[in-house]
Amino acid sequence: MYQSLSISGLLTLDLHALNNEGSEGNTMMTRMVDTIDQKGVKHTVNAISGDMFKHIVVEHLLAEAKAGDLPLCAGCAAFNANRICADAGFMNTPGWDKDTPESTILKGVLDRCVIDDCAGILITGKIGKERSIARKSCVEIGWVVGRPGTVTESYFHAKYVPEGRGTGSGQGENLGQNIFHRPASSGQYAIVMSLDLYKVGRNDITLANDIPEPARKLRMAALVRSLLKAIVKPTGAHRNTQSPHIVGFSGVISTSTSSLPAPLISALNSDYETEIERISTALNGLSTKTNSIATQRFSSLGQFAEQMSQIERTVAA
Repeated sequence: MYQSLSISGLLTLDLHALNNEGSEGNTMMTRMVDTIDQKGVKHTVNAISGDMFKHIVVEHLLAEAKAGDLPLCAGCAAFNANRICADAGFMNTPGWDKDTPESTILKGVLDRCVIDDCAGILITGKIGKERSIARKSCVEIGWVVGRPGTVTESYFHAKYVPEGRGTGSGQGENLGQNIFHRPASSGQYAIVMSLDLYKVGRNDITLANDIPEPARKLRMAALVRSLLKAIVKPTGAHRNTQSPHIVGFSGVISTSTSSLPAPLISALNSDYETEIERISTALNGLSTKTNSIATQRFSSLGQFAEQMSQIERTVAA
């Protein structure tokens, strides 16, 4: 049984605007970050926040839950950002009072919702008394950050008005012919993602698996599929007219069947594939379980999908 899974990859995206900082006047500002390369040189590059990609994974997990009849709280079923805290039925569960242990409330979270189980939640509010209970995420996603050489340009657009050119109305209205500038970014983006599959269904307080094994496997398989879907179709801003051109995807999938973590190194390191394999060999030398760490290189999105599909079948078995 897989305990953890990590993906280190290089995704080539062209002409996308998946994540932006906001607007200044009629110009949309793309999200930029500073990185330091292996030689200590600073680079300013385009990036997609980890929050955005986590949102993408959760959106796909919601679809998986509905298709597979997995449990959802009222908040997550409506894709409410407050998740289970927006579920009045849960927050007012009969019999819960100020003396109810937090581990019992956390078990209720795991029973009630696959998204709160897998993606985590901070439960705040009054359940007998004011509470603040953290459910840690089973998914960890870093910034999807461009390698040096990523380019961003701004393009002029105008809203088509069939009755004539007219003038922009301003004052927050959206009437007449308004002009605006929208960015488009292209480049190779480093992706780092991890799944702690052993945490699915596990109570963070008691460390006991509160979800029966068959149900845990269904949740883990849905989570693996959601991660695959997030790469195949990275949802986000401006997809209606700037759906990203996915040109290629290469990298390494590492898995672990023991307590040793599946190794992860960013593709910002030009030798990341070799380094991951060296770390895997070293970790296997520490384990009493033969070859508990495994790595698979992939050179295309199709090969990545094939390998993830095989992992999903193993998890679901």
